[in-house]
Amino acid sequence: MDVGLIDVDGHHFPNLPLMKISTYHKTRGDSVKFYEPLTDKLNVVYMSKVFDYTPDYQYPIMSDELIKGGTGYGQCNELPTAVESAYPDYKLYGISNTAYGFLTRGCPRACPFCVVSEKEGIHSHKVADVSHFWRGQREIKLLDPNLLACTDKYGLLEQLVESRAYVDFTQGLDIRFLDDNATNLILRMKIKTIRFAWDLERDSNLILSNLRKFKLVSKYDYRKLRVYVLTNFNTDFKFDLERVYTLRDMGYDPYIMIFNKEHAARKYWRLQRWVNNKFIFRSDPNGKFDNYKEHRTNV
Repeated sequence: MDVGLIDVDGHHFPNLPLMKISTYHKTRGDSVKFYEPLTDKLNVVYMSKVFDYTPDYQYPIMSDELIKGGTGYGQCNELPTAVESAYPDYKLYGISNTAYGFLTRGCPRACPFCVVSEKEGIHSHKVADVSHFWRGQREIKLLDPNLLACTDKYGLLEQLVESRAYVDFTQGLDIRFLDDNATNLILRMKIKTIRFAWDLERDSNLILSNLRKFKLVSKYDYRKLRVYVLTNFNTDFKFDLERVYTLRDMGYDPYIMIFNKEHAARKYWRLQRWVNNKFIFRSDPNGKFDNYKEHRTNV
């Protein structure tokens, strides 16, 4: 069988389902490749789309069967068990020393700006061990939505420690679930950047308390401590600035995320440029947004 794959979002970040589909078909003796729209006529083509804002594939597809999947298509369809359990085909993207995968699925937060709870459930549960997708690579990139909410988190964190690989929690860690045991395990890992989030005002007391505790024991400077700050969603601009200044004063690195960015007011774009351009943001340790003069006049 001749199998084609289409990564609708592009190749900037490897598509895990497509890598698993590739392994599954190759182990069956099938031929697998990225689909070429002008030359290919294949038995089956898989299209995977993660983001709903990504434009759909524009070219005609010549195949006997077309299978679409992913949140970007509004589908919560899951891979068959035999495919889901396959070791990812990293060679598909030319990846040699990085592993990608999920240890857990689901999240109890049910944040209105996130589809995870609706798609994967409100309980964070273990779905794999590290060895399921890692075989000695130098770096492990985890895609878990909320690993710290899982009851099996200590065992999973211990596996990451024992791997001795660099660990990247790409979706961040929920600071609200961070306790002393989890902190100790995380601090034993090789981590380039630790990511937390401060999104909603209602959680501020717990978030700030745990951020202070972690900063006290971690000894890391701001370059290793990033905190995502969601704006343009259920917070006023005054609170957005308060979060930025507070995190900076605490020794963290705030990073602005804009909800529905395409339709957001210009002030959110300006705030994002000021905060996320670290050369500008760190040039004055006590600088205020009101004093920021951007050179660009568009947007």
